[in-house]
Amino acid sequence: MFEGIAVLRWLCWGAVYLLAVSVALSSETLPPCPQSCRCNAALQELNCSGSQLARVPDDLPPNTKLLNLTRNRITALVQRKFQSLPQLLDLDLSDNIVAVMEVEAFLGLERLVTLRLARNRLKLIPVGVFAGLPKLKLLDISSNEILVFIDFTFRHLTALQFIKATDNELVFISHQAFAGLTSLHELHLDGCNLTAVPTEAFTQLSGLRSLHFHQLGFATLQNYSFRQLGRLKELVITRSRWLETLAANSLFGLNLTSLTIKQCNLSAVPYVPLHPLVYLVYLDLSFNPITDIHGNLFGDMLRLRELHLVGCSLLRIEIEAFKGLAHFKLLNVSGNLLTTLEAGAFHSVDNLRTLGLDNNPLACDCRLLWVVPRRQHLDFGGNPPTCSTSVHLQGRYVLDFTEAELPGLLTCRPPRILNRKPQEVKVDQGHTAVMYCIAEGDPVPSVTWLSPQLKTLSPIGRIRAVSNGSLEVHYAQPQDSGAYLCVASNAAGNDSLPVSLHVRVFPSSSKNPFRLKGWFTFPSASPGVNGNQIITFDVRTLLVVATIGLLSFFSSVSVCFIFMFFWSKSKGQIKHTATIAYVPRSTVASSNGGKGNCVEKNRFTMKLI
Repeated sequence: MFEGIAVLRWLCWGAVYLLAVSVALSSETLPPCPQSCRCNAALQELNCSGSQLARVPDDLPPNTKLLNLTRNRITALVQRKFQSLPQLLDLDLSDNIVAVMEVEAFLGLERLVTLRLARNRLKLIPVGVFAGLPKLKLLDISSNEILVFIDFTFRHLTALQFIKATDNELVFISHQAFAGLTSLHELHLDGCNLTAVPTEAFTQLSGLRSLHFHQLGFATLQNYSFRQLGRLKELVITRSRWLETLAANSLFGLNLTSLTIKQCNLSAVPYVPLHPLVYLVYLDLSFNPITDIHGNLFGDMLRLRELHLVGCSLLRIEIEAFKGLAHFKLLNVSGNLLTTLEAGAFHSVDNLRTLGLDNNPLACDCRLLWVVPRRQHLDFGGNPPTCSTSVHLQGRYVLDFTEAELPGLLTCRPPRILNRKPQEVKVDQGHTAVMYCIAEGDPVPSVTWLSPQLKTLSPIGRIRAVSNGSLEVHYAQPQDSGAYLCVASNAAGNDSLPVSLHVRVFPSSSKNPFRLKGWFTFPSASPGVNGNQIITFDVRTLLVVATIGLLSFFSSVSVCFIFMFFWSKSKGQIKHTATIAYVPRSTVASSNGGKGNCVEKNRFTMKLI
């Protein structure tokens, strides 16, 4: 028994000795940690962050894989400064004051994967700085003072997949700046001082999948700005307060699945540029001053699933706004000026899964009745819609209504036109006719006017529907006569009222006018009230016109004679003496090869003396 205990004791002491020897040996092989830095031998990490270093230390352990030199005062990176770190995978030089990088500054870092140079003072990146980085995949040069990208700036980074270059002062990107970036998948750029999208430079990035463009410095996105980026799937344009419009073909050639244009100055949804994006799934137009979503204009984007319009100025979403979007699952219109959202705006409300409708001045009436039965299947993001404009429901959540309350709370009153008496408006040709249509209802009905041909009249043109519900006919013509129809409608129904218009032709100012029937044909003229085009002339008017014409003629002739008289006087006395001389002459000439004779007759000559 005692022998077993002794053996066990010897084994324990042997294990302790071997452990001590191994620790001693390992401590001898590990290089010392540089002063003012912190080392982690297990992770092979060297952390020199916040050490007030003015340059990169010389005594760095060669087996370091992670090197953190952030928040120091390093001003320059000299040539081949890191060649003693062949195992380095991650190098972070952010938050320094680096203004100069020499050519081949990173030569020797053949295994480096990540390089961060954010928040320094770089103005220019010389060609050859990134030589010797065959495995680099991420480069962060954001928040510097870079002005230009010259040709072949990144040509050695053949494995690079991600570049972040935001918050710089770029004014020019050379056509060959991105040459060699055959593996680049994601690019983040600022364009605040660029005059246009660097289209030619982008043609070098045939494999690009995601492009983030921030702070564009121009008002219009030009046609074919992103041509030859056929593999691009995500385009993000943000914080561009000057961007107001997108040219019709600005997105032509792209096969995007995700498009974000937010925090810009778009006043309307860019329907035409969006037309070719048939593969689009995600669309974000948040924080733009967009006021309306019109009906039936999203129909070409059949695959669209998400639409974000947060913090815009939306006043209305029209019926059939999302018609044709059979896969539409998410709509976020939080923080707008919407008073309602009708079920008729959607292709199918059954497909909808997420609805952001909070922070809108909603009127809780029958137009929102469709939301309540689907509240168990809809995700409101923790912010259910709240009644705002209805006095008796103000502050209540739409989802709190019980089934018993719904019939008496979420109600609408159909429209009713107040002036129901038959109207007949008469006006002289060339004058303005106004037809009134006043309607009431809850919600307030919209008023539409139809022409005698039952065509909807627009708010512009000679015959236009005014916002107050009236119809104005300017410079009325006989062909404008007919029965116009006023239609008042809201979610509860509609009401209509016909109004008759009769336009009288020009009244005659003479008892016996002179009339010409069928003498002239005008291509744009329409038949008159009686079916014939009558052109009426007043005799008195004809006499006045003829008199004025004769007086003008005689005045012109008199002026001409007076002018000739004074001109002749200025030339002196006119000569009256003349001499007439008789010149007999006979000439015989041969013609036709000497055959036949020709005799020239005598002639008179006269000369004034």
